[in-house]
This record gives sequence, structure tokens and C-alpha cells, in this order.
Amino acid sequence: MKDKYSRRDFLKTGVGLSAAAMLTGGKSLLKAEGNEGKMRVVSSGNGLRATEKAMELLRQKKDPLDAVIAGVNIVEEDPNDRSVGYGGLPNEEGVVELDSSVMHGPTHNGGAVASLRNIKNPSKVAKLVMERTDHVLLVGKGALKFAKSHGFKEEDLLTERSRETWLRRKEGLSERDFWFPPQPEVEGGFASFFEYHGTINCCAIDSMGNLAGVTTTSGFFFKIPGRVGDSPIIGAGLYVDNDIGAAGSTGRGEANILNCGSFQVVNFMGMGNSPEEACLKALEQIANTSKRLPHLLNDDGRPQFGLNFYAINKKGEYGGATMWSGSRYAVHDGKENTRKPCAYLFERKRR
Repeated sequence: MKDKYSRRDFLKTGVGLSAAAMLTGGKSLLKAEGNEGKMRVVSSGNGLRATEKAMELLRQKKDPLDAVIAGVNIVEEDPNDRSVGYGGLPNEEGVVELDSSVMHGPTHNGGAVASLRNIKNPSKVAKLVMERTDHVLLVGKGALKFAKSHGFKEEDLLTERSRETWLRRKEGLSERDFWFPPQPEVEGGFASFFEYHGTINCCAIDSMGNLAGVTTTSGFFFKIPGRVGDSPIIGAGLYVDNDIGAAGSTGRGEANILNCGSFQVVNFMGMGNSPEEACLKALEQIANTSKRLPHLLNDDGRPQFGLNFYAINKKGEYGGATMWSGSRYAVHDGKENTRKPCAYLFERKRR
């Protein structure tokens, strides 16, 4: 019978290790031991409360996946964060659709939901998909029916603030329809509403060196109903390999999906790059492939969109990087919970 080898099996062979050595100057994280006792939690810039909560649970010896999900639940339930969960900005029909994925390092299992309506905590539903089904991804009506079968209650996720933002966007779309914007118009016009998007990613390593991650979002504001970004796609918005590390993303999901960005970050860490270096390499790869799509480029031929990666490796080292300068990420290193500046691929011009 023909032997089947995984990528991990290949790297553990002499050939694989030799290839890794050529790519990394002889250094490979695959030989590194887990950094026992050095717990870390990394999240996107809006995740400072998430990293605090996750670390609290890691100290209680909770599973790292339970810890990061509990952390992002705080943001999912916050009506003032318009990028995630309750209060998230809606699609073009005024309906909030949520996406989320989870991945558990010790079992290398994952679950996800997409285009989920009326359920505040998609990350919890994603975990149930992982634990209670033989599937990885449920979408739309099927995801909602599954959530309700497990006791989740439907509720209206559109807050008054988000509804007003949606209405202003709709009123400002065209001068040739029957919708009129209020007078005077909001200062700055409506472009900022169209560009608004956001997500929260959170990854952790516990005292035993086990990793887990979660990504959750309401996606692009005013998106076409049914649009799915990178957040619920394993390998794009989130990827975890318990032998190497974990990574997740926020920003333009379409560009990330086409490049399997979070998988690439973990792959680069497996080649011996630090988490920050791995994030930058993935961004560079995405910037290069984006040159084939002129509508994504600015006048200088660089990507005009934002994209961020956050990563943590088996040794407890962490880092974050962004396409354009100015972003920060949250990290709890076991002693301090703070935001740190992301490394960046391109520097924004000062106005």
C-alpha cells in the first residue's frame, strides 16, 4: 500500500529538515520545545479586553480554545464595537450577517459558521460545529438552524447606531433614487461608511505549550448579502498548527482568501521565521499577487487596502504586522496586558 505523508511528516524526515535548513540558515522551530509556563495571548487592536479575559482563564488551566472564545465573546456582545457581533454593521439590505472560525491545536480540529443571522456569538456556534458535527463549516440558514437546535436564541443584532449608519449610507448612494440624505449632510460625506470593516482575532498558548485561535466578524459594511470573507475560512482568517504556531487576520478578506494568508504565516514560522517576520512575509506575498488586480492598487502601484496578521509560535514568541503603518495589536505576555505597534510593509505618507 502506498505510504501517505503529511507536510509535517515530510519536515520530520531528513529531506524535509534539510530543505528547511536551506530556507532558514539552519534554524527550525520544529526542533524547539514548548515554552512551558510562558502563557501568551495575542489579539487584534480591539482585543485588549479579550487578551485580559483569555489570560485569566489560562491561569485557571482552562483549555486555550475556551479561553480565546471567552475573550472575543466580550467584543461580540459589545454594541459599541460595530465590527463584530451585536451592533455589527449590516449588509446592503440592513441585515447583520456574522462569520467566525475556531481551531484547536491539540486535536488539529476546527469549526466555522458564515452568513449567520440573529445569533450574537458566532464563535460559540463555530466551536459546536467543531465538537458536535463531522463538518467544518456551516452557512446561512443551515448554520442558524444548527445554532437554534443547540439552544441559541434568535435576537435582532442591529442596534440603533448601526441602523442609522446603514441608513445614511443608503441615502448617500445616488442622486437618482428616492432616498434623500438629511440636511446638512454628515461632515466628511459617506465614504468612511463604505470603507468601514473590522474583525477580532485572538490566539493563545497555554502553560503546556498548546495553541488555539478564533476569528469573528460582521464583515464588510454594506456587503452583498451572502458575502463571506476570510474570517470563517480555515487557512485564511485563522490557522493553528500545535507543533509550530497560530495566526489570524483582520482586514481585506478577499485578498487574504486568495493567498491562504494565515496558513502562510504559520508555514513561514515553521521555516524558522519569527512571528513578526512570518507576518511580514505573508503580507509581501499578498502585495505582490495583488499587483495583478489594478483596482486594488493606489497611484504608486501598492495595495490600497488594509490587512493585518497576528501570530504566536510554539516558544511563546509573538508579533503582528500590517500592510500600512499605524496599526496596533493587543498582547498579554503573562505580566502585562497592552497594545503594541504592528510592524508594517509600507509607511503611510504624512499629510
